[in-house]
Amino acid sequence: MRLYWAPRTRSSRVLWMLEEVGAPYERMLVDLANGGQHNPAYHAINPMEKVPALECDGATVAESGAIIAFLADRFPQMGLAPPISDVSRGRYLQWLFFSPMIEMAITQKFANVQMPEHSAGWGSFDKVFNVLSEVLTTSPYMLGEKFSAADVMIGSDLHFVIDVFKMLPPRPEFSAYLERCHSRLAFLRAQKIEADGA
Repeated sequence: MRLYWAPRTRSSRVLWMLEEVGAPYERMLVDLANGGQHNPAYHAINPMEKVPALECDGATVAESGAIIAFLADRFPQMGLAPPISDVSRGRYLQWLFFSPMIEMAITQKFANVQMPEHSAGWGSFDKVFNVLSEVLTTSPYMLGEKFSAADVMIGSDLHFVIDVFKMLPPRPEFSAYLERCHSRLAFLRAQKIEADGA
């Protein structure tokens, strides 16, 4: 597998996921500062000219959520996604793809965009984080007792929102959740790769 990445981007969640999966992969640094993402060869891999992107056995996948879903299903033996026949699959997909709600809520708040809650797909900044709070107040992970690829997505978002950019005041349930995520060996390995790559 080959990961096209850059430090301090959404690539970090895919690095974490690749470390959770445990399969060998190669990292290809995309030099964003010098326009490497606009190279025609990379444009062919990801026409949006963003990172990350993944090549795996002839398949090419861009968008971090899609890559994480792809990897979870590609390596079912790692138990990072419920099987299609499992009733928890629906909730898993819901939380796996909740990340855009978080990003839009953050954008709305910090760009000071005024929108009626009923018109915005994410509702509001407070609604998004209160919904996450409801889940994480009653269970250790997004699917209950079991860590999944959805936690890679949500854990990455909360890590950036709370720990890196300090956009959200800490809440006990988020702090406890992040502590569980941060203690995973795969997360620690990914963080070291990020630090070394930076």
